[in-house]
Amino acid sequence: MTREEAHLEEPILLHVRRDFPLLKQQQTIQAALDTIRQEGIGEKIIYFYVVDEHGRLQGVLPTRRLLTSPAEKRISDLMITRIIAIPSTATLLEACELFALHKFLAFPVVDAERHVVGMVDINLFTEEVLDMPEPKEGDDLFEALGFHIWEIRGASPFKAYRFRFPWLLTTIASGTVCALIAGAYEATLAQSLILAFFLTLVLGLGESVSIQSMSLTIQALRVTQPTLRWYLKTLKREFQTALMIGLSCGLVVGLIVWIWRRDAMASLAIGTSILLSLFMASLLGLSVPSLLHACKLDPKIAAGPITLAITDMLTLLFYFSLGTWLLLKPLTH
Repeated sequence: MTREEAHLEEPILLHVRRDFPLLKQQQTIQAALDTIRQEGIGEKIIYFYVVDEHGRLQGVLPTRRLLTSPAEKRISDLMITRIIAIPSTATLLEACELFALHKFLAFPVVDAERHVVGMVDINLFTEEVLDMPEPKEGDDLFEALGFHIWEIRGASPFKAYRFRFPWLLTTIASGTVCALIAGAYEATLAQSLILAFFLTLVLGLGESVSIQSMSLTIQALRVTQPTLRWYLKTLKREFQTALMIGLSCGLVVGLIVWIWRRDAMASLAIGTSILLSLFMASLLGLSVPSLLHACKLDPKIAAGPITLAITDMLTLLFYFSLGTWLLLKPLTH
């Protein structure tokens, strides 16, 4: 394990802040403001966390809501009760993952009984992940697009072009193949125009799911030595998640099609193709980076363009094949 990896495995408790007041859910806004004036707010306060009489986390109160609400209002009536907290047993890496996944500006850190033991804000994520000056593993977003951020930081326009353009050829190639696939199903599109209406949505869903799955896999590969056992275990978990995502999205879009067009077969065709394509996209997001890693290639650089290209092509094949089979089948008799 490298020094950077060991650092990311440090307990989150080594990095929490404790210079912030906790508000009680039965307090009024005026009483809460008095508490804040007495205890101070430390360096920076983004959210105020609300606890019960036993100190257990009950909700969060954004600063804007605190400052703009009537003084007699109770905190319990204004706080947000659905809150994501970091367990005190988490590592620094796991905390950074939460910032990347949920896009919040701060998280409370709680023990097993939900007592607030500290908080971490966005500065932790920025310092640990986004501000690494050298080619370290903090630019996953750019790597997923096909290059390291350190390769183009401060580069001339031509150098930036030289790094970025070759990976766009992958998109051009896959887009050309997708156009050929769509051309092969020209009769299907001509006779079932509704398939064209939802084509962009289906492709967008497939790409979104594959990127989500790929990002989580790349993150895991940073601190895990992948083995066949690890892959099969992760595949089983991804299988279950992909099935739930595919079913949910397929049912929602299928219902939209039925409400709009009252066409049961079109609803079935589009909904089922979404289920299959999202299931496939999720598994590709896991399998492509894992395969690249097994081949001693850098999964962070190649996985993004390759995963998206394969996802788009297979999504179209599922979509048009199922549409042809279900919607045009009566025309063959």
